[in-house]
Amino acid sequence: MTDTKLYDTLKERGLLYQCTDEEGLKKALTSGAPLALYEGTDPTMDSLHLGHCIPYCILRRFQKAGHKVVLLMGGATACIGDPSGKSEMRSIMNKETIAHNIEKIKNSLKIFLDFDGENPAIIVNNADWFTGYDYTDFMREIGIHFNVNKMLANELYAKRIQEGGLTFFEMGYMLMQAYDFIRLNRDYGVTLQYGGADQWGNIVAGVELQRKLNFANNTNINLIGATNPLLVTPEGVKMGKTERGAIWLDRDKITAYDFYQGIYQTPDACVEMMFALFTDIPMQEVREMIKRDIVAAKKTLSYEITKFVRGQADAEEAQRMSENLFTHGGDDAPTFVCAASEYPLNIVDVLVKVGFASSKGEARRLIEGGGVSVDGEKVSALDYQISGDALIKKGKKNFIKVVKE
Repeated sequence: MTDTKLYDTLKERGLLYQCTDEEGLKKALTSGAPLALYEGTDPTMDSLHLGHCIPYCILRRFQKAGHKVVLLMGGATACIGDPSGKSEMRSIMNKETIAHNIEKIKNSLKIFLDFDGENPAIIVNNADWFTGYDYTDFMREIGIHFNVNKMLANELYAKRIQEGGLTFFEMGYMLMQAYDFIRLNRDYGVTLQYGGADQWGNIVAGVELQRKLNFANNTNINLIGATNPLLVTPEGVKMGKTERGAIWLDRDKITAYDFYQGIYQTPDACVEMMFALFTDIPMQEVREMIKRDIVAAKKTLSYEITKFVRGQADAEEAQRMSENLFTHGGDDAPTFVCAASEYPLNIVDVLVKVGFASSKGEARRLIEGGGVSVDGEKVSALDYQISGDALIKKGKKNFIKVVKE
């Protein structure tokens, strides 16, 4: 028996954006019977940042409600690269890199999903069925059901066409993702695909492919596709990165303090959705919290997500460091150790070294714009030298303590 309130939860928290058959989905989720659903990920990197994890937050709710979660790793589709919303063709990855990335990503997924117990999530790789699938057979069995004119009219290809055209190589991506849905239904009983709103065209393609196969094969298999809204800034940029870089899940890529601060920099307009996705706090309470004090709400959000992803100890440490820096004016900042032989340090070089600037040119612009201070004093000289331990501040929210070894 599953939690029959899941549909209401998804709607209340704003996590159901589009659906090919919402009435059918509601009926399935309120019936008490478990269903199998999947979300696909192309392993183009060896780690996940917070923006990647929106679908996993939703899959977590499905698993907790008693449904079967299947995670599809695109070992085959990653070789092509999804052209959805892209202005240029993605670089082609080799199979060894893809296999490495899949293994690394699995560890991050354990934050969101249970891979043990009575209802474990499972991971499958679409390379398992595409490897050895004869091209001619694939086109005869699957390609015949796709209309090129209709594909080109899909908005997910708009940027690629606008910027010079779409390769046939990339057009094959939609066919492959659509076939994934068919295979997962056949092999694992999957009837629902959930993904980001930017995947709507690919998701619908899978649902429509099954309808055409039903007609051709005299079957009656009903697949449903659904999306969550994209988490974007007011400027239309996907969340998951800050001016310091990506908010990585891997501990070896980001400190607890930077993780916490990355979340704290969430634009005010996105705070409610971040609460909806990453916490279980009732939405009425969230809205009242935001209305009462947005700053306090962002501090709560930062603490709760840091605790969820990295654990309570890291959340408390990051919270303490942030309060010390921003409220009490202390220097309890993350540290960056430099060898004594490197001193004295030029401020331009230091900004690049600690990651406050991506280049010396950017570092100079920050200084000239009045955005850098050392030990509370604004730096204006490009030849400024640091001779010992120093607290460096970039803008209003970025601190680091350079320590002489």
